[in-house]
Amino acid sequence: MMTMSENSVTIKVTPPTEGLFDLMIFARHADSQDPYSWVCSHQIQCLEPHNGEKLPENPFHFWGLHQKVRDFGIKESSHTGELLVAPQGTLLLTLQTSRPLLATYELVNKDLDAALSKKCLAAQAEEEKLSCHILCPFQGSYRLSVFVKDLGGIAFRNVANFLIRCLTPVNQNELFPSGLSMHCGSGISSSNYGLSNPSHPAPIITTKLGKCNITFHAPADVEVTASLSKDKVVGAKYPLERYVLVTHLRTKVSVCVVLPESGIYKVGLYGRRKDQEDFVHICDYVIRCFSDPCWPPFPRVYSLWRRGCVLLEPRTGMLQEQSWVRFRVKVPKAYQAVVLGQEKTVLQQTPKAVWEGDVFTGAVGTQVKLAAKFSQSCSSLEVILAFEVEGGSPTPLGCSG
Repeated sequence: MMTMSENSVTIKVTPPTEGLFDLMIFARHADSQDPYSWVCSHQIQCLEPHNGEKLPENPFHFWGLHQKVRDFGIKESSHTGELLVAPQGTLLLTLQTSRPLLATYELVNKDLDAALSKKCLAAQAEEEKLSCHILCPFQGSYRLSVFVKDLGGIAFRNVANFLIRCLTPVNQNELFPSGLSMHCGSGISSSNYGLSNPSHPAPIITTKLGKCNITFHAPADVEVTASLSKDKVVGAKYPLERYVLVTHLRTKVSVCVVLPESGIYKVGLYGRRKDQEDFVHICDYVIRCFSDPCWPPFPRVYSLWRRGCVLLEPRTGMLQEQSWVRFRVKVPKAYQAVVLGQEKTVLQQTPKAVWEGDVFTGAVGTQVKLAAKFSQSCSSLEVILAFEVEGGSPTPLGCSG
């Protein structure tokens, strides 16, 4: 096991059996691409072998930080030395950087395949810090390799290889969701889209209630949308997209998430500027909930749900049959707002620009739609939100504001 600093090399040797061994050492200049040259040898006599676990395979030869790690933009590491211990199977590695960097990570263990390995890592890239949350699903030794590049760089370079010893592994059902990007939580990517003052800077959100609200300050020319996914959905009655509602206020964007069941979810945030046609991925969040939530979905959202639209009540997309429901909603630039269900209800606008009114839901299976006209001359109504009417026990309607 070889570790290097700028001026020294340390080699730890664990002979596999008792006996006499030759240790041959090869070297080359740090900036050279020439073949390694033999420089010296040592004889090691092992009287009693160490019966420890073999080191994980390491094609990069060195352990710990690269001897020229500062040239790559890494100032310091949260963990000194090459050995990291994860007593409960979890670990957070942070690297302070001298300039903004992007990073990827590789976790290797004899029992870990490539697909499962990706579910063990959640990476965050900030202006002056790289972070990686690591989960170890098996007892034993792991290699964590770190690769970085500058924002405009072409290739990632290996800058560190850490040996992780896991004493008590985490449950495989509690690993991260698949498909996480290298941008988890707030950081370089969200800042690039002008998103600031995040309510949740860290990438992992744990909720006992089964819901959370992620907010950012956002510039007026940026529109944000969100997706919700889970590796294995057991009992959700509706598509997971119905359990996320994005609200754009004047200087703020709010991503409200409710969960239909327990588990670990990925929230993906996407953004586009006024001059862009397509949404571009910004960052991911991991939401963990191990209680037993059973929140109803939000209403179905249509394309006219835009900046300034706010659903104050009801906050659920499921309405109780044969009941009166108070509607309160903000729809900027609307000339008229109506609710279409068993009958048509014209909402009235208050001095605070809130459209409100009492709506009778009707029978089970009725679809209740919120629609608006955006000019006096236009005769057609544009649908903004759609709700479903259901039977059974009443759904908690909730309200906002």
